[in-house]
Amino acid sequence: MPLSEHEQKMLQQMEQALYAEDPHFATRLQNPDTSAQRRRIILGVVGVLVGLGLVFVGVVNAQVVFGGLGFALMVAGAAYAFTPVRRSKPAQGKGADGAVPAPKGGRGGGSFMQRLEQRWDKRGEDR
Repeated sequence: MPLSEHEQKMLQQMEQALYAEDPHFATRLQNPDTSAQRRRIILGVVGVLVGLGLVFVGVVNAQVVFGGLGFALMVAGAAYAFTPVRRSKPAQGKGADGAVPAPKGGRGGGSFMQRLEQRWDKRGEDR
């Protein structure tokens, strides 16, 4: 079901507010960096395959140690492949150089979420 004109305008306003509040986050949403996650998945799959090979070697040679190591490597590879990439971030309230950033300009009235809540409350009062 397509959005009405009013809903499309509200969505555009929300997008503009997001860009004004946090342009870095907004650009990351548009252009996600999937190379790091892809590399994690590939390494995890390789770990699972090597672990499976060790399990087969352990079964063929009747070596429980190889089977146990192979199984552990399979589990570790799968866990590594499915965990998300962690990004480092500066300390809360401080910029990369350690200085406290100046408050962002733009429209008054609080943060993006506060403005959304105010609009929601106002919408409920209009009914």
